[in-house]
Formats: sequence, structure tokens, C-alpha cells
Amino acid sequence: MTVKSLGNPFSKDTDLRHGAGCSCDTCSETFAAESTSTMNSEEMLGQAVESAIVRSVFGQSDIGRRSFMGMVGGTTAAAALASVFPIEEAKAAILDNLGTPEKTDLNIGFVPITCATPIIMAQPLGFYERYGLNAKVIKTAGWAVARDKSLSGEYDASHMLTPMPLAMTLGAGSVAEPYIMPAVENINGQAIVLSNEHLDKRDPKQWKGFTFGVPFEYSMHNFLLRYYVAEFGLDPDVDIQIRVVPPPEMVANLRAGNLDGYLSPDPFNQRAVWEGIGFIHTLTKDIWEGHPCCAFAAPLSFATELPNTYGALLKSIIDATQYASNPDNRKEISAAIAPTNYLNQPIPVIEQVLTGTYADGLGEVQQVPDRIDFDPFPWHSMGVWILTQMKRWGYIEGDVDYRGVAEQVYLAADAKKVMNDLGYAAPDVTYKSHTIMGKTFDPAKPAEYAASFDIGKA
Repeated sequence: MTVKSLGNPFSKDTDLRHGAGCSCDTCSETFAAESTSTMNSEEMLGQAVESAIVRSVFGQSDIGRRSFMGMVGGTTAAAALASVFPIEEAKAAILDNLGTPEKTDLNIGFVPITCATPIIMAQPLGFYERYGLNAKVIKTAGWAVARDKSLSGEYDASHMLTPMPLAMTLGAGSVAEPYIMPAVENINGQAIVLSNEHLDKRDPKQWKGFTFGVPFEYSMHNFLLRYYVAEFGLDPDVDIQIRVVPPPEMVANLRAGNLDGYLSPDPFNQRAVWEGIGFIHTLTKDIWEGHPCCAFAAPLSFATELPNTYGALLKSIIDATQYASNPDNRKEISAAIAPTNYLNQPIPVIEQVLTGTYADGLGEVQQVPDRIDFDPFPWHSMGVWILTQMKRWGYIEGDVDYRGVAEQVYLAADAKKVMNDLGYAAPDVTYKSHTIMGKTFDPAKPAEYAASFDIGKA
């Protein structure tokens, strides 16, 4: 698979922007010359355990260790040792008993939207502290900034959109860097908002010539908007303009007439209603019930170099996500994340989003308790769907290893283990079918699905 050199994928007006027998130290330490970029954190931690066992067998004799490795090869060496030493049991014991975090002071980026609720609230409500971390959550203007600060190492981990770690791993839109996404933050939680000037244009077939905002190229917002208008016969690359606008700037651009509408994260959909300048055309949960949106992500190196810190941070995030999933906690959370250093929004606006009792801008008060919800499990099938849309719209080209990439980036096993450790139920499978606008997506046939649409580039 190759990543397309996209340049600007939107309109011109858009402001986007060694062998098994090798005896060198590196190979002998890892038992093979496999690329670590294809391993998840658990596999790499397992290799570290095997390396420690080899050292214990040979002591500090590098000559003896290299000679043994050179004669039998890495994989054979591991098998031979396993016959006399319970390697798998040792791995499990170490993985189950990670110790004190190697690094406690962490910088975690977030974009000020309700999708980031677990990452934000984990600070004022004490979830990071509960697991021995002194985490500082840092407000970030938009997703390009969040991506770049994460790539540069300024952020240890970050709130990201679920397509971002897939794109970053593939080098789509940025340099290629292996990223992991061990937890989803929220499901549902967005809407299509239109300006009040278009109260008479509720049929998407009337939207030709409209300009819409999305928060980032590699976002569920972009892919859901494209899917939605295409189902009504509009080509999103021809019939409408799609511009990347940072979420905090959505309302101002709608008011100024720079946008006819947007598919945005909240609270900016509700804020448009609060300001009296827009109305909610549809919630994205009505496009795809239970779709993923935002997530906790980090470089693969964070998990492999700081495994205790990674484990503590993942526990903090999953625990906070489960707390946010309880509707009884939503008003408390609204107050906790409203201040200037977090969302900087009126509490009633946030409450309307989190509780699902909200004014729609059309004169009605709606009751939709799962307008936004919180579920940390990163389904591999969701990752596969996102990759099909990246393929459909020309963000990646050539053959795509849909399952391989999704399983490399979305660490469902890590999420399941932590969820179970914390006493929460987790699925026993990582793939399932999904229904988007009445059509079933079968994750077992991604290539056929990507090529099945009349509108698109795949």
C-alpha cells in the first residue's frame, strides 16, 4: 500500500494543510530481526521478558549468548528455553504486575470539545492521581497542532480523532510514525449544524454549492459528512466545499457566513443553537449509531519505553471513561470541564450535550440520552471501516492491509485487559458488523466495500 501525496485534498480555498541467525546485540536481544513497528506494546514487553531470561541463563557472558544465538537462531532459542523455563507464565506475571510508573509528570494534549471529556475530567476529578500520575492536560487549538506536538515529543500522549493514529502510522498527511490507540474516548457525540439562513433547506439534495466545516481531514466528522452527502447523490469533492476549521472557530465562522454548516464535535453544535445562529439538522448517531469519534493515543515508543507509565495512564483513561458513561455523573462532569482552562463554555451548554436534553434550534426540546456516550473499547472493525473511507476518498492508494493496520494501531487486547482488571465488562471479539445509514458494513470484506460506492475514488 502507498499513501497518496494529497497536497490539499479539499478545495483550493481550503486552509488545510537483521536474519534469524544474526548474532549482533540487537538481534540477540530480541530473538529475531522482526521490525518492532509491527508489534503491539504487549508483544514488545514480552520480548523484553524473553531477553531478561536469556541474560539470566547466560549471566553476563555476551560471548556465550551470541554463540548460542548464532548456532540455533532466535526463534529456536526461545523454543529451547521455553522447554525448561515457563516463559509465557513469566510474561503474564510481569505484565500483570507492572510497578511504579517510570515517569509520573506527563503532558497530555486535548482539543477543547466534549469528546475529550474523560481525558479532561481525569485531572480535576483525580483519576490520574489515583494511578500515581501527575498529568497536566494542555488545551490545544486544533488537530494539526495536537498531531505535531505529539510527533515532536512535546506531548507524551494526546486526545486524538480515531482516524489520526491510523493515518500517522501510514504516513498519510504526516511523517510515518507507529502510533497506538488503546482506548476510544467517546461514541456518537457530533451533529450536522446548518445556519438559520437554511431553515428551508432540510433536504441534503439542496446543498449544492454549500461550504461545510470539519475539524480535520483525518476525522470521523469528515468521513461521516462525505458518506452522508454521497448517500443523497452529492459528490463531496465537486458539489460542496469542505474546509478544515478548528472546533473553537466553528461558531464564529457560521455567524460570519463563511460556512453554511458544519459537522463538528460538541459543544459547538449546541453553542450555535445557544447563540441563535444555527440549528441541529441531524445527530451523527442517526447516521451511524455507536460510531467512534475521539480516542486516547500515543507513539508506540511511549508504551514500549515506559510500560509502567503507559499502563497507569491507560487505567486512568479507561476508569474515567467508564465513570463518564454513567448518566448519573454527567452534571458533575459538566461543571468539572466547563472552566476556562478546559472547555471554556457555559455549563448549561455542556449539560445539554452530556445529558441529551437539548434545544434543537427548531423550536423543540429533544430527549436523546445517548446523544454522546463513552465506551473505551477500540473495535478493530471500526478501524477497518475508517480505512475503507480513507481508501474511498483517495487518502491512501494501492493495496491496503485493512485488518493488519487496524490490529496494529487499535490495541483491543490492552483495553480488554485493563477493563477486566478494573472490573468492567469487555467484548470477547474485536470485529462486528456495523450499520451506516441502513447499510451493513461487513469487516471481512473491506476491499469490496470500499469499491462498492457509486461516488468515490476507490
